[in-house]
Amino acid sequence: MTEQRIPLAGVIGSPIAHSKSPQIHTHWLKTHGIQGYYIPMDVGSDDLETVIRSLPKAGFVGVNITVPHKEKILEIADLVTDRATLIGAANTLIFRKDGKIHADNTDGVGFIRNLQQNALGWSPKSGPAAVLGAGGAARAVISALLETGVPEIFLANRTRVRADALKTEFGKRIVVIDWVQAGNILEEAAMVVNTTSLGMLGKPPLRVPLDGLRPGTLVTDLVYAPLKTRLLAEAEKMGCVTVDGLGMLLHQAVPAFERWFGVRPEVDTATRAAALR
Repeated sequence: MTEQRIPLAGVIGSPIAHSKSPQIHTHWLKTHGIQGYYIPMDVGSDDLETVIRSLPKAGFVGVNITVPHKEKILEIADLVTDRATLIGAANTLIFRKDGKIHADNTDGVGFIRNLQQNALGWSPKSGPAAVLGAGGAARAVISALLETGVPEIFLANRTRVRADALKTEFGKRIVVIDWVQAGNILEEAAMVVNTTSLGMLGKPPLRVPLDGLRPGTLVTDLVYAPLKTRLLAEAEKMGCVTVDGLGMLLHQAVPAFERWFGVRPEVDTATRAAALR
């Protein structure tokens, strides 16, 4: 009788030491009594394909993909889901039994589930969303917001041409605003989303004027280090409903874990604590 292999998963990016994903998945593996491991791997662009193709032979059932490989991975995968194609990036690979590499993007799902769990009563149809940034995270957020029925998205990015490109791709519900005017769209928005790295530890601050925020507006920041960014702290003072970015990281991990290990984990207070350890 052959002994079953221990299932392995992990996260690939460069740099990777800061990733909280190993803490999250290791917590779930222990909680569900699964004999498996989740490993952080620092891999450069030149070695990406070689490493990815060798992992199934080593017992890997799948991996997460993070910066800077989320776009490039689409060229390596054998199968790409519709949503990963639409977003133009993938964050999850499943190594199938037939040897094929299957790429998906669970960032948008994670973003919406985080709002559903932490902004009770939130309705996507309650009004326009203001989205700051036009990178890979913004693409996932915009795609998810349009799919759930947000009527209109005001989009501002430091480099306008990137925002214009997203309007071309995602269509007429996107209204592009110059970055210097970003503060002016906040009073019209039912929700505000920062998808940039501005305000993150070690990055420049987010300097968008926030005096247009109204009480009751939903404000969420994808940055989770620090957990309470200046945007969230100011919004809280102004009576807004605030949701931090850690929940998105936790919720995007759920479908991946389920596909790899066959159990659907819960995002609860113990999971949050594990991520913050």
